Amino acid sequence: MSRFASALAAAEPAQTPEPLPLRRALPPAEPFPLEALGPVLEGAARAIMDRVQCPDAIAAQSVLGAASLAAQAHADVVIPATGHIRPLSLFLVTVAASGERKSAADGEALRPIHDREEVLREYHAIARPKYENSQLAWDDARKKALGKCKGDFEAGRAALDAIGPPPTPPPAPMLLVREPTLGGLHKLFGVSGPSLGLFSDEAGSFLGGHGMSEDNRLQMGAGLSELWDGKAISRVRVGDGASILPGRRLAAHLMVQPGVADRLLSNVELSQQGLLSRLLVAAPPSLAGTRMQRPTGPGSAIALAAYRSRLGEMLAADASMHDSGLKPRRLELDYRASCVWAAFADETEQALGPGGALEPIRGFSNKLPEHALRMAAVLELVADSEVGLIGPRSMETGVALARFYASEALRLFHAGSIPAAVMQAEQLLHWLHNVWGQRLVGIAHVYQRGPNSIRTKAKARAAIDVLEEHGWLHPVTDGAEIDGKRHRDAWRIVPPLSQVSRL
Repeated sequence: MSRFASALAAAEPAQTPEPLPLRRALPPAEPFPLEALGPVLEGAARAIMDRVQCPDAIAAQSVLGAASLAAQAHADVVIPATGHIRPLSLFLVTVAASGERKSAADGEALRPIHDREEVLREYHAIARPKYENSQLAWDDARKKALGKCKGDFEAGRAALDAIGPPPTPPPAPMLLVREPTLGGLHKLFGVSGPSLGLFSDEAGSFLGGHGMSEDNRLQMGAGLSELWDGKAISRVRVGDGASILPGRRLAAHLMVQPGVADRLLSNVELSQQGLLSRLLVAAPPSLAGTRMQRPTGPGSAIALAAYRSRLGEMLAADASMHDSGLKPRRLELDYRASCVWAAFADETEQALGPGGALEPIRGFSNKLPEHALRMAAVLELVADSEVGLIGPRSMETGVALARFYASEALRLFHAGSIPAAVMQAEQLLHWLHNVWGQRLVGIAHVYQRGPNSIRTKAKARAAIDVLEEHGWLHPVTDGAEIDGKRHRDAWRIVPPLSQVSRL
């Protein structure tokens, strides 16, 4: 019996109605359209599901994110209606509780990227000493050249020009980053290759870290949005000076637990700034209780080998460069694919109007045709790196995937639009049940010891009012003594329903 249950059992039982949930239960998720991923990615996703026994969307998001990282260095896609150029970078978010085998699935999907990083580290270990020797020789040559000129400006400049520019250091052997600040990410882009991935199987540490703190959240959101758009990085830092880094690409896949996802999807600042409309979110149902021991299918190893080989080829292929940045080729739609895309864009536009099916997610829906286009281009490149035009089949699969993400956005919209008071009430209830552990609580305990987001009396009172309204807290008339001190404002805590049933 837990500490909370023991305390409750020692108390005089109260006959009170069963408390109400703080929010409506979400409708079930649709199955992920695995067949839309194409043979290589579908085979890999099904193999990961077979080997790891994880939900379909966890496997699918993992391989789609890895494919985006592999593809984004090689091509940009052209929007038919405007001619604008867009990267193939995808920003994916997977919502799943602890124990849903996110780490195992991501480990399988990112294997070709880790393999490529190992190759880059081996190259770097050889190239770095050569660079350092070249730098020392260059510095010495400049010093000696200037010494011979004896203060003659023109002669010195000519001598230095003859030596040439300094040697270029080898790029940092990194493709993946887990918990960057925006400044750290920009700095890494200055010393690494121009194509990176922000991937984390436990992204709560990133979303709750310094880079996404209250003071930095809006700046991080704007910086990530600009990278998704393909804009050049502009840096102005004390000590580092000013620099512009064009041709950088960032793919992302963040795996988060439901409570963390709620705080992300309900964040007003990030919604208004536009980052949330750039996210492709999936929250599959749990498989806990169904994952019995069994041998994996004979085709899973073959499918994963084909996936690793294909993405390995894409990651190892030389990308077109200009001034140390990427200069990806333009990938356009053929006529039939353009017709498929235009029909979907018109359908989406009609549905996001007043009273339309997509009106509740209007911000996301405005970018839905572009999401479909990016995914179609990624799938086309996975099938054929040398493809000249995106065909109708890839565009149709891009549309199918976009429809799935629209359904998920609609389903999760209610979770993402929870009032702040309810969100804080949920955090408080979790703290009361799992940290506080006593049968009574005073308002001072809440704002002095409770969750960090409820550290004022006004916020504590608002969260308590929500819990009281839903029957999770019952006021104690005339107050109560708690921990040897009298508290005028005190409440009796209703335990989790599972504990009540055991008492």
